[in-house]
Amino acid sequence: MNLRSDDHSLVVVVGAGGVGKTTLAASLGLMSARYGRDTLVMTFDPSLRLMDALGVGEHARDREVTVAAGTQGHLAASLLDAKQTFDRLVRRYAPDEAAANRILTNRFYEHLAANLAGILEYMAVERLFEVAAEGRYDRVVLDTPPTRHALDFLGAPSRIVGFLDSGALKLALRQWFDEKGRLKPAAHLGVLGRGVEGFLDRMVGMDLLREMAEFFQAFGPLFAGFRERAENVQALLKSPKTTFALVTAPGEERVPETLFFARHLVEGGYHLGPLVVNMVHPRASADLLARPDFGDGAHLLSWLGERDDRGVAAFRRLLERGQTLVDVPLLAQEPTDLPSLEALGRLVTDQLEGAPA
Repeated sequence: MNLRSDDHSLVVVVGAGGVGKTTLAASLGLMSARYGRDTLVMTFDPSLRLMDALGVGEHARDREVTVAAGTQGHLAASLLDAKQTFDRLVRRYAPDEAAANRILTNRFYEHLAANLAGILEYMAVERLFEVAAEGRYDRVVLDTPPTRHALDFLGAPSRIVGFLDSGALKLALRQWFDEKGRLKPAAHLGVLGRGVEGFLDRMVGMDLLREMAEFFQAFGPLFAGFRERAENVQALLKSPKTTFALVTAPGEERVPETLFFARHLVEGGYHLGPLVVNMVHPRASADLLARPDFGDGAHLLSWLGERDDRGVAAFRRLLERGQTLVDVPLLAQEPTDLPSLEALGRLVTDQLEGAPA
């Protein structure tokens, strides 16, 4: 991955939670703009310090915000909001405004948009697809959601298609209620039917069931558009113009899960870029270990440095031939301004540019 070239218009930063993906995505975006590429950094819930560094606030959830970085290329940042992205899709695919409003004001939709498994991950790639299709940026750097399992992000489009194809959804699309709001299967059962309705009302709530039925009936015309979109998103993620930067923390215990994810990317047809081992503790010097005022702290630092050294060595030994590894030292302070973000970006890009082709 060379940020000076135009080989990769999409850089997707992936990895488990807590490994510094968001900060690294911001630093890569800044370096891309330094090299003259109009760049958009799309991120989820960055820390307040990082938001301050990029000069963005909550208004960046509605639009891309220019980062005043003095770069040759234009640099912008956007905070990804799954609910707003979902709302835009509803308005785009609904047959008319009235149909869109019926969905958007439906209580079940509000719950679904916030809680459907994979919706956050899917909306991340959906928003990425929107931006890529517009073609306003030379490069987009996507910070993926802070999911517990990094593979959730890759599986989101296929899970959406699976949901659309599910038998449960086809069942939900049936006309369950008549014009009077009565449950159709129970309407012809007389007193027994009213008993069934009463039971369902006590167990689930008939109002909720009606709202669910209304939602699926209103949502039905949108399914074809969502299916096509999910398939396009999957194609975008596997495009040769898209590369994945896999971020991990040092330590030998991280090796199995990280290499499993790397293998999953390659076998799935995705284009794996560099493996970034972030926050590597330095080896403690002999002078530091000899200082009496450090006491046990010096031995702890020595142990952490040796542990991380073994982890990085294991990654280098086990990586596929030709795979690039970048090790980023643990910084004294988290980057909180553009100069410190650029310093981090240069640590990464210097190693990338020095890696064998």
